[in-house]
Amino acid sequence: MSTSRSGAPTASCPAFPDSPFDSDGPRMPLFAPEFDADPHGYYHEMRKQYPSLMPVELAPDVPATLVIDYKTAVRILHDPEHFSADPRTWQQGIAADCPVLPMMQWRPMATRSAGVDAARYRQATTESVGEVDLYALRATVEQIAISLINSFCRDGRADLISQYTFPLVFGVLNVLFGCPPKIGQRMAAGMASIVEGVDADNGNKLISEAMLELVTLKRTKPGKDITSALLRHPAELDDLEMVHQLASQYGAGIEFEQNLIVNTLLRILTDDRLGGSVLGGSLSTREALDDVLFNDPPLANYLLTYPRQPVLIEGVWLPAHQPIVISIAACNNDPAVRSDNRTGNRSHLAFGLGPRTCPAQSMAYLIAQDAIDQLLDALPDIRLTEPPTWRPGPFHRSLTSLPVEFPPSAPLHVS
Repeated sequence: MSTSRSGAPTASCPAFPDSPFDSDGPRMPLFAPEFDADPHGYYHEMRKQYPSLMPVELAPDVPATLVIDYKTAVRILHDPEHFSADPRTWQQGIAADCPVLPMMQWRPMATRSAGVDAARYRQATTESVGEVDLYALRATVEQIAISLINSFCRDGRADLISQYTFPLVFGVLNVLFGCPPKIGQRMAAGMASIVEGVDADNGNKLISEAMLELVTLKRTKPGKDITSALLRHPAELDDLEMVHQLASQYGAGIEFEQNLIVNTLLRILTDDRLGGSVLGGSLSTREALDDVLFNDPPLANYLLTYPRQPVLIEGVWLPAHQPIVISIAACNNDPAVRSDNRTGNRSHLAFGLGPRTCPAQSMAYLIAQDAIDQLLDALPDIRLTEPPTWRPGPFHRSLTSLPVEFPPSAPLHVS
């Protein structure tokens, strides 16, 4: 036996070939503050004990298997017949107040369903998102970004989360979904609670109520937005289905799009090689985004699946219906596939894979790239003033704040 970073003993072998991976042995707690502070250190320690599959706890008494091997993750994500996204059997044994339940429970949407239901939801989402005018979206991002930069550029300091990235993403999403700000505020607050696992049940209620209000509004007053496109889609989604499609898309935007921008800004400000290359023009912002999507993806551990029956993979029997969590961050940095030169390489798992691929990748890149370009063009001498601190939660990689200072600048001209 040896010791984990949390101080708990760890087994030297993941499982005997004839035993399922659900024993009472030690598990790495992904909810520990030490994991939030240094996940890559944890992944490094995990590989010493378990080359592919790591026994973890997502919350107290919520066992799961964390996939830390890239090829194993690819195999699982391309095999929905054996590794279902439907968690309903699993959640029957989970307490209603479990902090991670709202992030994992069944919902009528593609990433929580299987078979024809998943295909129907995915088609509706993909085709509705495909109606977005990316040229108009770019103009929207630029307009909101300039307005926000002008609100603090004379001050010489700002918190780039509360004063820039959050209000920028919030404003862009409200335009995309035709969502009034008062409804969007409740949605954003609920999503933050769910991701952090703090008062998550109330966060769930906030999201459902807010999105139902938006659906009701758009049934009577449709517009040129994703919500209206979903409502008129041939899939004929009912109110409950609409609520969950919107919650998934808006929630991913408000949390993970924001975190993508922030994590990339942090890397530019703290990594001399990357920051100097971006500001000097030898590395594009798009390439910096991919660097972060490899190293510190905003959704670090997710892409949940639940085996339909016990399954043998990498010499380990995984029990039926127990969660399998893909560690996107760990798999992206698997030494077996990692390359030092990743310029132009987009083989990361940050946007999923196969039937679990995110349909809004183009929008995500566009919003993040334009947000970063507008800020660095206006304030090229920006610098971090405090060491970063990370929000709690087993699934995301997200900062609490990003305080910076810079030479005061005159407001930008708004065309």
